[in-house]
Amino acid sequence: MSDPTEANGTAAGSAEAAGPAESGGGPGRHVRVVLVDDHRMFRTGVQAEIGQTEQTGVEVVGEAADVDQAVTVITATRPEVVLLDVHLPGGGGVEVLRRCAPLMGDTEQPVRFLALSVSDAAEDVIGVIRGGARGYVTKTITGTDLVNSVFRVQEGDAVFSPRLAGFVLDAFASTDAPPVDEDMDRLTQREREVLRLIARGYAYKEIAKQLYISVKTVESHVSAVLRKLQLSNRHELTRWATARRLV
Repeated sequence: MSDPTEANGTAAGSAEAAGPAESGGGPGRHVRVVLVDDHRMFRTGVQAEIGQTEQTGVEVVGEAADVDQAVTVITATRPEVVLLDVHLPGGGGVEVLRRCAPLMGDTEQPVRFLALSVSDAAEDVIGVIRGGARGYVTKTITGTDLVNSVFRVQEGDAVFSPRLAGFVLDAFASTDAPPVDEDMDRLTQREREVLRLIARGYAYKEIAKQLYISVKTVESHVSAVLRKLQLSNRHELTRWATARRLV
């Protein structure tokens, strides 16, 4: 991407719905949004799905593919809402939130964050919410629901995909720190994503499509996970993940 604030693109496969969301924001409503995701095709799909401002009220004013680029674009454009992927090169969504904390705390023109991720893992949800995000939705969300979620976050509401809200309630209701899992700590964020999908029975081609990566890359991640966890095959991996309630 030659210009990090470039928000134009042709239609590509979006999260779920086939056509652009219509009138999700309601008449006369307007919100400026930055898209942060390391997959260009996904950003293009979201732009095509929600970024037709006359219909949705959403104006996409910038895009970014990694942490440094995200901080630069967000600081330059000062959007009302940032759609933020959790797993990004350079430190992930939590690092973006940390570096944008002054913008979130601006009482005159706050920048609010809505996590939009393929991951539905409790630690990912809790991590970005602790970092200051106003909500967390998964990439299976429809265009219309995503537009509605963006406007709710703009207004200061908290928004979650249904099953994810329980993670947050449980986390903030407990004063106990989560136990450290040294085995999980050996894995990168992308390896954890692949691990969960393998454990759920996804084929390599399905994982590649879900994560917008090649089948060869999926195979490389699986090999790395098996090596780091000292497991022999995907069946042992599934049992390992199930025992830790990662499925």
